[in-house]
This record gives sequence, structure tokens and C-alpha cells, in this order.
Amino acid sequence: MKKKTFLLLTLCLLTQWSVAQAPKWVEKAKRSVFSVVTYDSSDKILNTGNGFFVTEDGVALSDYSLFKGAQRAVVINSDGVQMPVESVMGANDIYDVVKFRVGISGKKVPALTLAATDPVVGADVYLLSYSTQKDRSYTAGKVKEASKVAGNYYYYTLDMHLKDKMVSCPVMTVDGQVFGLAQKSSGQDTATICYAIDANFAMAQSVSALSYSDMSLKGIGIKKALPDTEEQALVFLYMASSQLSPEKYMDILNDFIAQYPTSADGYLRRASQQLFLSTDDASMNKAAADMDKALEVAQKKDDAYFNRAKMIYSYQLGKPEKVYKDWSYDKALDEIRKAIAIEALPVYVQLEGDILFAKQDYPAALAKYEEVNKTNLASAATFYSAAKTKELMQAPTEEVLALLDSCVTRFTEPYTVEAAPYLLERAQVRMNADQARNAMLDYDAYFKAVKGEVNDMFYYYREQAALKAKQYQRALDDMDKAIELSPKDLTYRAELAVINIRVGRNDEALKVLKAALEIDPKYAEAYRLMGIAQVQLKLNKEACASFAKAKELGDPNVDELIAKHCK
Repeated sequence: MKKKTFLLLTLCLLTQWSVAQAPKWVEKAKRSVFSVVTYDSSDKILNTGNGFFVTEDGVALSDYSLFKGAQRAVVINSDGVQMPVESVMGANDIYDVVKFRVGISGKKVPALTLAATDPVVGADVYLLSYSTQKDRSYTAGKVKEASKVAGNYYYYTLDMHLKDKMVSCPVMTVDGQVFGLAQKSSGQDTATICYAIDANFAMAQSVSALSYSDMSLKGIGIKKALPDTEEQALVFLYMASSQLSPEKYMDILNDFIAQYPTSADGYLRRASQQLFLSTDDASMNKAAADMDKALEVAQKKDDAYFNRAKMIYSYQLGKPEKVYKDWSYDKALDEIRKAIAIEALPVYVQLEGDILFAKQDYPAALAKYEEVNKTNLASAATFYSAAKTKELMQAPTEEVLALLDSCVTRFTEPYTVEAAPYLLERAQVRMNADQARNAMLDYDAYFKAVKGEVNDMFYYYREQAALKAKQYQRALDDMDKAIELSPKDLTYRAELAVINIRVGRNDEALKVLKAALEIDPKYAEAYRLMGIAQVQLKLNKEACASFAKAKELGDPNVDELIAKHCK
């Protein structure tokens, strides 16, 4: 009993001595340490832990494990003031660190200074734990080992006992600079050994243009900070746009504008998002205001006019029930012509053509497309625009086909999926021009370009070309495939019967038609076609019965057949 009392007394005296001998900077430095509480998607407490400020404007460090799965987080400073975590600025799950920004409650917060030099093996170090009391207590230790990691950073082994509640507390040099974040003890000796990761490594974590594919950052649901450069931030916005809800993406856009207030891109992108989310004139007013601000701050005014024209044009294409103010095709045309007046870039002229096309001013649109097709912007898409315009102007088919040929020649064989839409369009125009064999060649090229990933309608269209080209076996094969993909479509079964009748396979045609009637006993066309097949088989009585049934079911094309074969 006396021995236990002596040990307790010794420990108390040692603690008092450590406080008495504490460096002068400890009390002030401890004000930079805070408690962290993270919350899950149900807003229930997920984890609690520690962290500390490293800049007076609210940048802080902690452990990744604390934040993993969190949807929001708050910090509580030594005065008991609660502040929200605004954004995650970087993370590394391997070394268990996270950098984040806190929405500070005042102009600045107490912050630790990062160590300019790394402590050597044997150096005295101090761990500062979180406390709401004004005290100078600390845990002392020494650097036992320092191993290089991730380039020029260090992972430290410390001769120091670490309690669970001390994880992610700052580890300081003798002159009061932070060099590490305390990490959990592991291995056999957890009583006297703990670890720390280089604080400079934690500070080096950042958000880049491609961070939305970073699994460490994906593991945290809290909003991510923007990259440090405008160029990277714009790429980040692009990546975020397809991965966030419209509302969360709007938050990121607001952050971008706050960080880069002179970037026209931010206002234009937010205006576009406002248009997407708009439900009333108030939201449209915000979009219009952003478009005006973009023009005001833009260094390239022509680009701003171009984007304004594009947004108004897209808005009109959506056919709004109530048009916002003067947002018409004419307004879009006025904006794009202002851009062209500054610099007549082909992309601007292309948009002018698109707006004229939407206004159904086809001759003027064609003139613009032909202008673009003489520039380095000429592409399959621009020649296609010209082809469709000529088609709507009812120009000779040869002229339309010549433009579609120009589309296809922009690609090399073997064709890939990019060429597929133009091959399909040319096939259909060739069919209308009675060039069935050439149409079949295009359909075959399309089939190869999409690697056979086609639907029942494709087989039907190609069958029509094969039938016109008198390639009956191919026509039969394509209709079999169409029926296989859409077995309840009676039109396909009727078409298959017609081909069989044309090539004299009347018994086969009857089988096809009987199968159609099993699906729909009231399919009038099947009875009419059965009658035609039966006439070919000299089954006049049966044929007339079939024609009569077709008439009973309302077939409008059977009367002439009855008059010819049943009197």
C-alpha cells in the first residue's frame, strides 16, 4: 500500500514538474487545437477526434479515418465555439491525413506554424492535446526514428505514450513549430511508442482538376475545395458537373465565382445552370444577370457574346411555354453577330447558321454553312448541316448526296461509331433516290461501324433496301432478325410474308401469317395476305374466305381483290 501511494505521489509530482517546465509557447499553441465531430447521411454522429489550425484563415489538418463517410463536420475550439467544416482541400487514405477549410467565426483563428526544419533522431518533442481549459499541459517524448516517405517527407516513430483521444493532435518541436500529426500506436509496444506523419505532407495534399476520380476524396461526402489555379478549377467544374446533383453543382459554381470573381467562365456556367434549374422569372433574372456580368468581366468580348447567343438559342430550342423577355432567335442572332463583328471565327459563323436554320431561313443558313465548309472548321457535322438544309430546300437529291459524301469522306475505313450516323443518313437518302444497292452498302458499313449493335428497325430498313435491290434472301434473313428482336410486331411478320409471296414461297407465307394471327386474331392485313398466297396456290375458295374475313375486320385494301377473284 505504501509503495502504491509513493508511485502515485511521484506521478503527481512529475506532472506538476512538466507543467512547471512547459515551454512558454504551449498555452498559446494549444488554442490552435480543436475537437472534430463528423456526421453521416442521417445526420447522426459518425466519429469524434482532433485537429488543428495551420493558417489563421481556417485551414486545418486531421486524420482521414475521422472524415471517411462523413457528410458534414464541425470543429469545437478551446473556447467551446462550434464552427462548420466548409470544404475538403485534400486527403490521403494511405497515410491517414486530411486537409480542410473551416468556416471560422471571426476574422482569424490561432494557428500553428509549420516546422521549417525536420527534427532529428533524439530531438525532444511535445504533443499538445485538445482542452477547453487554459493550461500548459503536454506530453513529452523524443524522436526515435525518421523514415522518408512520399518523396521528401517523413514518417516518425516517437518514444511517447499516446492515448486514443490524442490521435491527430499536433506534435511540436522545442521552439513551438508543428512537424507532425500524432497517429495510433501499433505493434507490440503500444505503451511507449507512437507515430506521427509529417505535417508538411498533410499540407501538401490538394484538390486537382481530376480529383473527382480520387477514391480518397470520393470517400468523404463533404464539399471539395476548388483547385488553386483557374485553369484546373475549370476542368474540375467540368468533371463535377456530371457527378453532382444540380443543387450541389450550383454550390461549386458559387465557390468558383467567389474564388475567381473576374472569370467570365464562372458566370457563364452558373447562368447555364440557372437556366437548367429555372422555374420562374426570378431564376431567369439571375441567369440574365450572370450573362451580363460575364460580358462585363470578359477579356474576350467575342467569346462572351458567342456564349450568350448559344444560351439564348438553346433556350429557344427548348420551346418554353412563356418566353422570357426578349429571348428570341432574333436576340440570339444579334448576340452572335456582335461576336462576329469582333472576330469572324468559323465556330461563330456555324452558330449563326444554326440560328438561321432554327428560324427556317434555309437559304441564309446554307450560305453560312457553305462559308464554314471552306475553313479549317469543316467537318462531317458541318457538311451534314449543309446537307439537311439543302434537303429542306428541296434541292436535287444529287446535291444532297454530294454533301453527304463529303461527310463520309471525312472518315477512313474501317469505319468507327463516329461515322455511323452519316452512313445511316446517306443510306436513307440513297433509298429515296432509288439507289437501293448503294443504300445496302451503307447499311452494311453502318452495321460494321457499330459492331452489330443494332435494333429491329435497322433490320427492317435494310430489308427494304434488299427488297428493292431484288436480293430476296438477304431481305428474308433481315426480317427474321427483326422478328427475333421484336416478336410481337405484326408489321414485321406481314413484311416477311410479302417477301415469301414475291419469291413463290406461298406455303411459308401462310405459316408466317398464321403465327401472326395467333398473336392477334383480328389482324386484318394477315387475312388479306393469306388470301393472296392462297390465290397463288389455286386455293380460290379459301382465298375468298380470307378476303371476306379481312373485309369484316376493316381492311381498306381488300375490295379490289374480292372483285377480281371472288365473283
